[in-house]
Amino acid sequence: MTAAISVLDLFAGAGGLTAGLHSASDRFRTVRAVEWDKAAAASYEATFGKGHVYAGDIKTWLSEENVPSVDVIVGGPPCQGFSSLGKQNVQDDRNSLWVEYAHTISRAQPKYFVVENVAEFKKSPQYGLFQQATSTGGLIGDYAFEAAVLNAADYGAPQARKRTVIIGYHRDLGFPGMPAPTHSASPTEDGRKPHVTVAQALKHVPRRPDRDGLFDTRRTRFDGVEYAGAFRVRDLHWSRNYTQLSLKRFAVIPPGGNRRDLEPFPDLMTPCWTRHKSGSGDVMGRLHWNRPSVTIRTEFFKPEKGRYLHPEESRAITHYEAALLQGFGKDHRFVGSRTDVARQIGNAVPIPLGAAVGRLLASVI
Repeated sequence: MTAAISVLDLFAGAGGLTAGLHSASDRFRTVRAVEWDKAAAASYEATFGKGHVYAGDIKTWLSEENVPSVDVIVGGPPCQGFSSLGKQNVQDDRNSLWVEYAHTISRAQPKYFVVENVAEFKKSPQYGLFQQATSTGGLIGDYAFEAAVLNAADYGAPQARKRTVIIGYHRDLGFPGMPAPTHSASPTEDGRKPHVTVAQALKHVPRRPDRDGLFDTRRTRFDGVEYAGAFRVRDLHWSRNYTQLSLKRFAVIPPGGNRRDLEPFPDLMTPCWTRHKSGSGDVMGRLHWNRPSVTIRTEFFKPEKGRYLHPEESRAITHYEAALLQGFGKDHRFVGSRTDVARQIGNAVPIPLGAAVGRLLASVI
């Protein structure tokens, strides 16, 4: 019988990385997960069972519990301080959480570890400090790592999402490599498949949201608090109430269009759009049927935040559609308010990308 691979999942969210590993191989066994957001921790528990997740800050967890010895540590420390979105702040306190990740490696002594973060992470001061920690005499000097910016679409996700992926290894084992891409923008001689498109991901989704009535009927208690849920992925096909102005804007924007299609209609423009003709064209943009989606972020349900309009319908994509574009399977569960669930979906690692990393690790352990 093939040996199990024990996993510790840090900054686990709703369990996107764990889901990816589990879909790659049934050898993976997550023995502990740590997540400070209570609703996300509740989603993790609803999906993977009781007793796995510590709902609290990683610093408190390190002081309260014995860190288990595991084969693999995975996690994505918060990245808002050096994200390409908005104003960057490299002094953001959340950026220092990589130190707790390193302390956990030091105590758990895994064979391998995986860190995923925004593409900009490779250019951040924290990346350099992480390199120092793996140098001779450093906090985790017995380890080394390699990093690459990977596009989730190249691994079968119906979404173009570039992430820095770090694969660390105990120096005695050697670098296992990076997962080989399985998909590309067009078929290639090396056997890669075409990118998965929005049309393929959403082909079975009803055009009209049909699960609004479920939201108020599901309740879960977690850590002494009652939350909405748990919801299956299919349960997330919720509608929104749009203003008449928004509906008029949606009606004008053609397939593949965006806010620039509103310029001939001054009454549909906002003052900032009128003043600034440059800037992101993806605002109020429609997803394209025939290509992967843009990056699914935490406010995908707001058309003014990016290219999040349905390819044809007069609405933004639903939570259900966003979860499918992230690759979540039908057995995943979500707990919390609509905003909570959107944050959990948007913050997750696309499941196919996590699965690609899982297949690589399973092949060398």
